[in-house]
Amino acid sequence: MKFLMVGAGFSGAVIGRRMAEAGHDVTVIDARDHVAGNCHTERDAQTGVMVHVYGPHIFHTDDEEVWNYVNAFGRFKPYRNRVKSTTQGAVYSLPINLHTINQFFGKTMRPDEARAFIEEQADTSINDPQTFEEQALRFVGPDLYEAFFKGYTEKQWGCSPTELPASILKRLPVRFNYDDNYFFHRFQGMPEHGYTPLVQAILDHPNITLSLSTPYDPAMRADHDHVVWSGPLDGYFGYDLGRLGYRTLDFERFTAEGDWQGCAVMNYGDPDVPFTRITEHKHFATWEEHEGSVLYREFSRACGPDDIPYYPIRLVEEKALLADYVARAEAESGVTFVGRLGTYRYLDMDVTIREALDTATAFAVAMDSGVPLPVFSAQPL
Repeated sequence: MKFLMVGAGFSGAVIGRRMAEAGHDVTVIDARDHVAGNCHTERDAQTGVMVHVYGPHIFHTDDEEVWNYVNAFGRFKPYRNRVKSTTQGAVYSLPINLHTINQFFGKTMRPDEARAFIEEQADTSINDPQTFEEQALRFVGPDLYEAFFKGYTEKQWGCSPTELPASILKRLPVRFNYDDNYFFHRFQGMPEHGYTPLVQAILDHPNITLSLSTPYDPAMRADHDHVVWSGPLDGYFGYDLGRLGYRTLDFERFTAEGDWQGCAVMNYGDPDVPFTRITEHKHFATWEEHEGSVLYREFSRACGPDDIPYYPIRLVEEKALLADYVARAEAESGVTFVGRLGTYRYLDMDVTIREALDTATAFAVAMDSGVPLPVFSAQPL
């Protein structure tokens, strides 16, 4: 078969590689002038620092197969994401842990004491949290909510936490020990030479033709048996039912000498600070040494037609529109929608790769049995 992969990020690269290894003819296109999508990394010409161009990406997973897969194409170095937060005139460790709790409340509690203390702070009248705010108040109480979640969330999502589902906060742990590693997965690291060479290595196969700076044209379908679409789901249909909602990011770059903030990621929880965080990219490659430093202030806002979509909003209005687009997609033939944009879901890199590997397996099974290839890598609804 002849496959057309629209998008040279992890989804298109992993599925394309598997199809190429199975002997199929694969063409990978991307409208941008580089591979790796929003994971793209490049050396800063001024400082030599490896920069995550579209914001930081830290690889973390419990999926050993996925970990072995990425390590087969690029060496990973150990990395632990230790996030700090500036709020109410002080700096704290995130996620909220025993050090954060003791520092914030001026106490020296042991784990069992802190657990009981936070339960006293929590609003136990909330039995079934439905919103982000209710979940936070039930989890940690009003003081920690105001300091670490409320202002940051309003800036990140552009709306009140009372309008967001409780499920968003379920991603954020509270620890009653001094572990300040943001993630808890078995495998964590950074590709030694960045994500872009890693994806380039995945795409390096004689049955793969890569074409960058090449937007998709529907006429391309005539030359291929099947399209794998990792662009926006609504974009495939020309947004003719309306646009699904996303948040996008603006980056304000600045440079400094030496170590400017002492950590890779510093959140800013106060609502009167317009940016959500500052990232210092030399700290994402702790095995390198650089005199200069490259930093970015991140500003979140609504995504316009010409912006890069980052975070799907997935509130009630968007889910209704999403259902309409899913119905349209399921009526199509010869196309599979994959990845975070194609399925309109927030996905970590490891989940993206897991779904791509599973989709490639599903392709092989479908072709062997003579049935149509799957429409989605995972159900968006």
